[in-house]
Amino acid sequence: MQPRVVIIGAGIVGTALADEITARGWTDVTVTDRGPLFRTGGSTSHAPGLVFQTNPSKTMAELARYTVEKFSGLGAFDTVGGVEVATTPERWTELHRRHGWATSWGIPSRLLDPEECARLHPLLDRERILGGFHTPTDGLALAVRAAEQQARRAIDRGARFLGYCEVVDIVHREGRVRGVHTADGQDLPADIVISAAGFWGAELGRRVGLTVPLVPMAHQFAKTVQVPALNGEERLPILRHQDADLYYRTYGDRIGIGYYGHTPRPVDMDNLLRDTAGEPMPSMLPFIEAEFEPAWAESVRLLPALGDSKIDEGFDGIFSFTPDGGPILGEHRDLDGFWVAEAVWVTHSAGVARAVAEWIVTGTPDIDLHEADLHRFEDAAHSPEFIRRTSVQAFVEVYDILHPHQYRTEPRNVRTSPFHPRQCELGAYFFEGALWERPAWYEANAGLVEELAADGVEFPPRDDWSSRFYSPISIAEAKWTRTHVALYDMTPLTRYEVSGPGALGFLQELTTNDIAKKPGAVTYTLLLDAHGGVRSDLTVARLGDQLFQVGANGPLDFDWFTRRLPGDGSVSLRDITGGTCCVGVWGPRARELVQPLCADDLSHKAFGYFKALRTYLGSIPVTMLRVSYVGELGWEIYTTAEHGAALWDLLWEAGREYRAIAAGRIAFNSLRLEKGYRSWGTDMTTEHTPEAAGLGFAVRMNKPSFLGKRALESADPPARMLRSIVLDDPHAVVLGKEPVSVDGTPAGYVTSAGYSATIGRTIAYAWLPSSVQPGDQVEIDYLAQVFTATVHTEPVVDPDMSLIRR
Repeated sequence: MQPRVVIIGAGIVGTALADEITARGWTDVTVTDRGPLFRTGGSTSHAPGLVFQTNPSKTMAELARYTVEKFSGLGAFDTVGGVEVATTPERWTELHRRHGWATSWGIPSRLLDPEECARLHPLLDRERILGGFHTPTDGLALAVRAAEQQARRAIDRGARFLGYCEVVDIVHREGRVRGVHTADGQDLPADIVISAAGFWGAELGRRVGLTVPLVPMAHQFAKTVQVPALNGEERLPILRHQDADLYYRTYGDRIGIGYYGHTPRPVDMDNLLRDTAGEPMPSMLPFIEAEFEPAWAESVRLLPALGDSKIDEGFDGIFSFTPDGGPILGEHRDLDGFWVAEAVWVTHSAGVARAVAEWIVTGTPDIDLHEADLHRFEDAAHSPEFIRRTSVQAFVEVYDILHPHQYRTEPRNVRTSPFHPRQCELGAYFFEGALWERPAWYEANAGLVEELAADGVEFPPRDDWSSRFYSPISIAEAKWTRTHVALYDMTPLTRYEVSGPGALGFLQELTTNDIAKKPGAVTYTLLLDAHGGVRSDLTVARLGDQLFQVGANGPLDFDWFTRRLPGDGSVSLRDITGGTCCVGVWGPRARELVQPLCADDLSHKAFGYFKALRTYLGSIPVTMLRVSYVGELGWEIYTTAEHGAALWDLLWEAGREYRAIAAGRIAFNSLRLEKGYRSWGTDMTTEHTPEAAGLGFAVRMNKPSFLGKRALESADPPARMLRSIVLDDPHAVVLGKEPVSVDGTPAGYVTSAGYSATIGRTIAYAWLPSSVQPGDQVEIDYLAQVFTATVHTEPVVDPDMSLIRR
C-alpha cells in the first residue's frame, strides 16, 4: 500500500515536494495551506524571484541549478542573466573568487570590465564600478506561477490541495506520525507529514517537540514609479550591488530594489497577525521608509537614471534565516514520519524538493545534504539565544565578504577543553568549530620562526587574502612537530561509547572494515549510505569484549547510529565528548616524553600502530590510541574532563626537556595533507564512493554484509578521483574550492589545501577525472592568477610510513 503523505504549506517548497513525490509514484498526497491557493500569503507570494546560482557551497549551487532547469521547463523562469558589480577593490577580488566557484561547479560565467557591465545594464554608472561578474543562466523565478504549475502536475497524478486549511496539530502515537488535525476540525490521516510551512515552521516543530533552528526576519523591498530611461520592453539582467547590500530587478518600466543594510528585524510570531493586519498578506510588515533612505541614495549613485524617479511602494517581507544560512531538512529523530523542509529560498526550492523526495521515497538522496541536515547542529546550538543571535548575524552577513577561515565572533567560549586556560597563557589564536574553541596557532611559538628561518626553513610571503586568519607561526609548529614533539588539543574530536552484547554486531553491520578484532585493536573504517557514498569516516577502538570508543565527525553520525539501534536494548550509545578530553602527543621525540610517565611498555613492539591501551600517566587514568592524524610517532591520549588540566600540565612539564610545544589547527591540517589523510565533509561526502575517495583500503568486501555493500558490488569504476596535487611555485597558496583545469579546460576543483613545511610547497586535494594520473600537470585558478601543479602519488611525505611506525 502507498504511504499517505500530508505536506503542510502550498508555497514554492510544498508544491515542488508534491510534484517530486508524485513523480516517483507516491500519489496519495495532500497539501494544505492556511491561505488561499496559490498565492498563499507566505514568502513565496512576495518573493522578488532573483536566482543567482553561484554559491561557495557545491550543494547549494547544485540545488539552484536544478531549480533553474526545472522552472525553465515549466515556463516559470526568465533567463535574463545576472550581473554582480564591484565598487571596491575588495569586492572585485571577491568577484574573482565567485567566478572560481562558478567554474568549479559548472555554472557559465565571466568577469566583465566596466564597459561590458554598462552594455549589459545601461543604467549603470560605469565610472563607479571596477568590474562585474556575469552569469548568463541566472534570472527571475516566477515563484507563484512555478508553484501553481508544479501543483497542477501533482494534481494530475492524484494529489489534492486544500486552501484555507490550517494545520493546528500533528497526530501521533507510539513514536509515529498518524496524521494532522486542522482548524476546521478535519483529521487527515498520514504516514508521512512534511512541514514546508516557511517561517511558520519553527512554531509547527515545537508542537512535536522539535527545534527547527530558524528565525523569521523582515527584509526591505521597494518598487519605483516609472523610470523614464526604461521603455518597458528591455530585459535587463538582475543586478547585485553587494558593497551596499542592494539588489535590483525590473518590472517593465519600473525597478524593484531589495535591501539588506537596514537594522535586522526578527519577527515576533506571537504578534505577527496583529503586526501585518494592514498589509496585503501575513508575510508583509509595514515598510519603514526612514530605514530605506540610505538604500535609495546609494541606488541613485549607482543607477543615475533613478534620479528622475522615486519610490512608489514598499514592504518589509518576511522569510527565514538560520544560524549558518543553510536550509533545514530531514526527519524528526523521535517521531517517525515527521519531516521538515524549512528555510528554503526560491533559488533552491526545486532542488531541495527533489532531494527530499528522493530521501523520503528511496531512503537516500542523490546529492550530499550534510550542510542542510536538520541534525547538523550541536546541542548548544539549539538554544533560543544561539539561534536568534546567529540567525540575525546571518542576515547581516548576507552580502558580506566572508573569508573561509572567518569564524563567528559571538557567541564564543561556549565549549572549551580543560586545556583552555593553559592555551590562553600560551597566546593561542582560536578558531571556532562546532562551538569549540580550537587553537589555530600559539604566539608563544613566535620565536621558532626566527630560529627555523636561520636553519633554512622557508616562510614564504602570502597575498592579502590568504594571509588573513593565518600566521607563519603555523609553519614553524608543523616543522617542529616533524623534528621534535608537539601537543595538539584533540578534545573537539567527537567521541561515542558503544557498548553492550550487541555492540560488535551493530558496528560490523554499519561500517565497512572488520571490527571483530581482539580488545586493544583500533580500526579505521567508513560509514556508507545505501548508495555506497561515504557519509563519515570513523576510528573504532575496541576497549573490551562489549565496549568500543568511536571517533566520529559530529552530530550527524550520532543521528545515524541512533536511528539504527536495535530495539532489544542490546546496544548502548553515549556521546562522551563533553565528559572527556584528548591530547595528541606527536613527533619523533614523543616516546621519550611519554614513556617515563607510564609503567607500561610503550615501545613499538609492545604497543604497535593502531593499538589501544588503558593505563596511567602518573596518577591519571588514560586511554591511549596509537594513531596519528599528522603522520608522526605518538598517541591520542584520552582522559575524563576532571583530569584534563592535570594531564596537560604533566605532559607539558615532562616535555620541557624535549622542547615540546603546543601546536594548532593550521599546522595539523598541513601535516595531515602531507600524509594523505582525508577530511570528511570537505574532501569527500556521500557523493563519493570509497574507491573514488582513495579509501578502498578501509573496505572489507569479504564481510558477510554491511550497509552499502550491495551498492559497491554493482558500482561502475569512478569517473572522478580525489588526487593529491603539489603546487609548483613554492610561493603559491590556494585555500579550497578553486577550479582546476587539465589542458586548459576546467576539469575539477580543490577541496582542501595547506602549505607543507616539509617539502616547501602547498599540497592540495582535488577532484579530477580518473584519467588524470600522478605526474600529470594541472592548472589552478586562484583569484586573478593561474598556478601550475603536479598530481602526486600519496602520501607526499613518508610514503613507507616509517615515521609513524618507529
